[in-house]
Amino acid sequence: MNAYVMLGVFQTTQKLRTALRRLSRAGRPPLDLQMQFLRRGRCPRSVALSRKLHVGADGSRSSPAAAPQRLPFSRVSVEDLAVFRKILPGRVITDPDLLQSSNEDWLTSVRGSSEVLLRPQTTQEVSQILSYCNSRNLAVNPQGGNTGLVGGSVPVYDEIILSTSFMKNILSFDNIAGILTCQAGCVLENLVLYLEERDYIMPLDLGAKGSCQIGGNVATNAGGLRLLRYGSLHGTVLGLEVVLADGQVLDCLSTLRKDNTGYDLKQLFIGSEGTLGVITAVSILCPRKPKSINVVFLGCETFDQLLKTFQLCKGMLGEILSAFEFLDSECMRLLNTHLKLPNPISDCPLYIVIETSGSDSKHDSQKLHNFLEEAMTSLLVTDGTVATEDSKIKALWSMHI
Repeated sequence: MNAYVMLGVFQTTQKLRTALRRLSRAGRPPLDLQMQFLRRGRCPRSVALSRKLHVGADGSRSSPAAAPQRLPFSRVSVEDLAVFRKILPGRVITDPDLLQSSNEDWLTSVRGSSEVLLRPQTTQEVSQILSYCNSRNLAVNPQGGNTGLVGGSVPVYDEIILSTSFMKNILSFDNIAGILTCQAGCVLENLVLYLEERDYIMPLDLGAKGSCQIGGNVATNAGGLRLLRYGSLHGTVLGLEVVLADGQVLDCLSTLRKDNTGYDLKQLFIGSEGTLGVITAVSILCPRKPKSINVVFLGCETFDQLLKTFQLCKGMLGEILSAFEFLDSECMRLLNTHLKLPNPISDCPLYIVIETSGSDSKHDSQKLHNFLEEAMTSLLVTDGTVATEDSKIKALWSMHI
């Protein structure tokens, strides 16, 4: 593995530890020095750093965010492009117009200066690319659906963008065990539709499901709306296939639910955000599609009432509770202004979206009725509406998504 890839973080950590040790041994500076520092105001160097911009290979400014110093990686040459085109015929993008969407995040607030976008289709192609980049000391930025809002999926400088968008094949599905194995570039919504036809669902659901990819979901340990019911991806992901920085393929693509054979290496890559390797395939445990789904939209006056409603909700709904989300009045105003979504209930400071899912509609409806009756008589909620039809359920969830 490239030394700069691994040591960049650890060198910074070591410097931080050294600085903290020195500070712990140092005494408090004299009062007159403290006063001089305060009178001078902000340190000129810190001001300069706070205004630093991301700079591309051509020296152009890219992002208004403060950027770390560019490590001494190589620049992409004509010879490098020739090698990439040999590995990925017709899937090497160098057109600036086509690169723009991959160089910036969804908010367009963070922007890189990459000059190359690679689109592999197989794990072997990813392995060849990373092996070559490692030998040439070329920096690589893995990218999935690029739906993140924190700038983690776009390059800082001129890193090569390695997109998994062409790795979108479903490899297998065990209809008995409910285990799905697919490539990392599969769009979450496509997986949802695939599973619905087989009476299963994905254990996570996100507002960006129409664009986000399962590999990126795993790399960021995405939670989503169903976290309350099915837990995090650390529990539902059964196996991963990962290509390390030197091109080595780590095959942990197990479909065994109870696997206690050695170290659980896949856990290292869930939430690693591409820093340890590129996820190329995922096997994930999928729950059965519930036969009964209800969604409730409630209004609360205070945050304390909202928390008490959550406690009551967990106690009375129990095993059928699948989601509990909230939004405030400002969110509702923005939804109405920009998305033209009307408020389904009277105006309140806080709003709650609750979803139940189970196998017996009568049983679920009765539990939900008892909960709502208790919440209203206890004055925890002031208004609400219930949806049982698909169209109304989607309309209420649109308030959150």
